[in-house]
Amino acid sequence: MAETRGLFYSITERLRITARPRYVPEQSRPAAGHYVFAYRIRLENVADQPVRLLSRRWQIHDEAGEDTEVEGDGVVGEQPTLAPGEVYEYQSFCVLRSPRGWMAGAYRMARSDGTTFWAQIPRFELEGG
Repeated sequence: MAETRGLFYSITERLRITARPRYVPEQSRPAAGHYVFAYRIRLENVADQPVRLLSRRWQIHDEAGEDTEVEGDGVVGEQPTLAPGEVYEYQSFCVLRSPRGWMAGAYRMARSDGTTFWAQIPRFELEGG
């Protein structure tokens, strides 16, 4: 896993995952301990067979002392299949009680032959306000 100027990326089983977080000041209320962060995730299948995103598992750390784990099917209501060379992108958000934290996790992926693997989502820093 690595960071390049606000982009965080990892490669697992030839699935490249890039995260780009940003602070959203216009939706945040620092005086009320409400800090909104948007993040864009890009998945690129650089393997030679299709893969399907089945589920996700997120760890969200807030420097206010709160750790949250989120699990569920798909992402933003979808379970996309990526053909070799295909890219899938989505955007989501989280709310922290402090101006600093981080997110990390994994996607459960299925290959066309039925085998599955966990693709690591790079840990990315959240900083704002």
